[in-house]
Amino acid sequence: MNTSKKLKWPFIIFALLITLSSLNILWGDDDDDEKHHERKEGKDRKGEVYKINNRSDFPAVTNVKWKAECSSCHMLYHPGLLPARSWTKMMSTLNKHFGENAELDPATQKEITDFLVQNSSDRVHTRRGDKILSGIGRNEEILRISETSYFKSKHDEISPSVYKRKAIGSPANCLACHSGAEKGDFSEDNVRIPKESSAKIK
Repeated sequence: MNTSKKLKWPFIIFALLITLSSLNILWGDDDDDEKHHERKEGKDRKGEVYKINNRSDFPAVTNVKWKAECSSCHMLYHPGLLPARSWTKMMSTLNKHFGENAELDPATQKEITDFLVQNSSDRVHTRRGDKILSGIGRNEEILRISETSYFKSKHDEISPSVYKRKAIGSPANCLACHSGAEKGDFSEDNVRIPKESSAKIK
């Protein structure tokens, strides 16, 4: 075989590897990409300042009153799961909060609302948050995370019967399968779906 042809093959293989690597970056599912990120700031169409967070999962956030009040009845839902308008709507209708009266004193309500808005998906941008936003109408005030098109597309292979398992209860119980949900970690690598109780299996 011609020596020059032998020498060309390593270069061709190298070029193919570089090309495939580029395609993976462009087309790969970056929801679970844990690369180092940089934070910047930008402005939306209304001139509101928001943070740009070049990562998939949501940054860790905390607020004492948010944690105390909102975790007393259910898991803590990360602010990045919904846009600011949804949180504002939710916090302004606490007297009929999914069938319950969850009213708070005005000062506490304002503090929690401000916290949720400041850390919402349209204020702190992440790849996952932007995907959630893309499936919500611009003027839509969706209140249930499980009703977003993003949630449905990511859970389309889950049978409705799975949510009825005692350890889960409903699609709203993210923590049942995502142990890091309250911290904003929804990495697919950490998903653990509880099995049906052996007592019910015959």
